Amino acid sequence: MSLTVELPRVQGPGSGLGGQWRVVVLNDHHNTFDHVAETLAAHIPGVTLAEGYRLADRIHNNGCAIVWSGAREDAESYWVSLDGAGLTMAPLEEG
Repeated sequence: MSLTVELPRVQGPGSGLGGQWRVVVLNDHHNTFDHVAETLAAHIPGVTLAEGYRLADRIHNNGCAIVWSGAREDAESYWVSLDGAGLTMAPLEEG
C-alpha cells in the first residue's frame, strides 16, 4: 500500500502555471503621457486614470515599468492589447 503525502502550499493559487508573468511598458519618444496613462487605464483592470499617470511617470523616469503581473494567459492578453494601442512593450517575462 502506498502513502500519499500532501505538501503545504507555499505560493498562491495559479502559481503552478509558471508563476507570475510581468507586462512591462517601455519609454519611447512617440507616445504622449496622456496616451500612455489613458491606454493603461482603458486596458488594465483596476488601473484608474490617476494610476495610469503614476505609471506613465515611472515609465518616463525609469525607462520602463511593470504595469501588470499575474497569470500568463491574462498577461498575454494585456500585452497584445497595449501593443495594439501603440505602446512600446518589452517581451513578456516570468518573474
